Amino acid sequence: MRKVLLSLLIASSVATSLVAQNDTKGYVVGSFESNSIVYVDDEVTQAQKPEGNFGTNNYLKADYYLGNFSAGLQLEAYQPALIGYPANLEGARLTNYYMQWSDGDFDVTAGTFYDQFGSGILFRTYEDRTLGVNSALMGARVAYQYKNIARIKALWGAPRLGMEPAKNTQVRGVDASLSLSNLLNMTDMTLALEGSLLNRFERVGATALESGAKPSTMGYSARLNFEKSGFGAKAEWVDGGEKMYNNPNPIPGVTGNDYLIKNSNAQLLELSYSGGGLGVSLSARRLEWMESKISNSSYETNNALNYLPALCAQYSYAITNLNPYIVQPGTTSGHINSGEIGGQLDVYYNFKRGTALGGKRGMKVNLNFSTYYTLKEEGSFVPKTLLWRNVNVGVEKQVSRKFKMQLLYSMQEYNHSHGVGKGTWLSNIVVADLLYKYTPTFSTRMELAYLTTFEDKKDWMSALLEVNFAPSWSLFVSDMFNHGMTKVHYYNAGFSYTEGRTRVALSYGRNRQGMVCSGGVCRLMPAYTGGNLTISTSF
Repeated sequence: MRKVLLSLLIASSVATSLVAQNDTKGYVVGSFESNSIVYVDDEVTQAQKPEGNFGTNNYLKADYYLGNFSAGLQLEAYQPALIGYPANLEGARLTNYYMQWSDGDFDVTAGTFYDQFGSGILFRTYEDRTLGVNSALMGARVAYQYKNIARIKALWGAPRLGMEPAKNTQVRGVDASLSLSNLLNMTDMTLALEGSLLNRFERVGATALESGAKPSTMGYSARLNFEKSGFGAKAEWVDGGEKMYNNPNPIPGVTGNDYLIKNSNAQLLELSYSGGGLGVSLSARRLEWMESKISNSSYETNNALNYLPALCAQYSYAITNLNPYIVQPGTTSGHINSGEIGGQLDVYYNFKRGTALGGKRGMKVNLNFSTYYTLKEEGSFVPKTLLWRNVNVGVEKQVSRKFKMQLLYSMQEYNHSHGVGKGTWLSNIVVADLLYKYTPTFSTRMELAYLTTFEDKKDWMSALLEVNFAPSWSLFVSDMFNHGMTKVHYYNAGFSYTEGRTRVALSYGRNRQGMVCSGGVCRLMPAYTGGNLTISTSF
């Protein structure tokens, strides 16, 4: 472990020294991130330390630029990975490396790269270290743009699964966009037509072939983007091609029924308006069998070849994320659910200074409503069983020059069986986020929250206090207490120090078992107790 960390730090120092080179030789930028935890047993929460009592995730990234040319690499080390991360993240490896040439019109990339078509429902590769996701393509991409009117790109490669590109999967795709507004010189609006083709190839076994699976499948998407006078509209229709699922009820002794072959599709509509202090967005989405995997034989959370975010309010407070919504694209695991249908309404209004409600410093108000249901049947647009409903009201007010407050109310109704049954858990949550600046360099922030419910583990309360000494020091102490049933305190305390581009943070505490989500994509985090050291720097 020490050798791995030492190698990372030496490489970081070498890359930093390159920055000082003459501009005619190009320049290097990069970053280093290390997150390590020492685990201990906890009799109260029954959290058990893993073998070795230790986990660490480390990332070193460097990019070199010289004119139209760029190149980069990323080294990762999991010695071992933090608990809750995908099991296929282990050891140390040079995972990403690429070369790119771009002159504004042409763009050519070889090696690893990230990309997406449209909103990502059909295809997206990306990195999210919080979730342990890195699905970078190892291959090549060529893109061409003509006078801001037409754009086309073609790509080919093997998506990353774990520490290396998938051995049996390849994707090939083309994405194109035509700006009708630029073509017709319509300067007061934006109107574009877009489309994508995606071929996914994976070697499949004899049993899957007998069930009707095909090694090569095609997916398509068509999109429309429109903007004028503060109004925007986006529409996307996706045919994801055939997907293979395990048959939950195979007939013994009968060949060709171990898997179910499903035709996947999705529809997305987004409407928005912004003007005069008002912002409104409305999203409607339907998913049917849209789980797109890198490998059909892997069930890790970093096995996704597309991106399906939860279109609902995204919270930064721990108590509001006890039961986050998890997208249901279609599953046969435990039960058959072909997908979901629903949407979100988000409204912002900024009361200006000097108005009756805005007062001396103005006030921001946010209203959010979202709801999702299972599909009644395949091919249907009719909702069946409630999966999620959320009503959220937030107020942000600068009370005085030194004091700022944010108040939040959230009503959440969550189907804990993910559509197997109709039962839901209903909770009401209130949060007060209070910031006070005593001087330009000294401030405190207090967060108080309460969740009340008759379901699951009943009521929760939480409190957090931050003390900040800008620009370097920050200290915090927090506790989330389940006083409704278990009577367990989930306490945490720690500090961070920032110097220039380097930040070091140290904390210790308890963490409850639950879902860790980012943008609607989630992984299960086991309960643990321990000390956490985080180091991040950029150069």
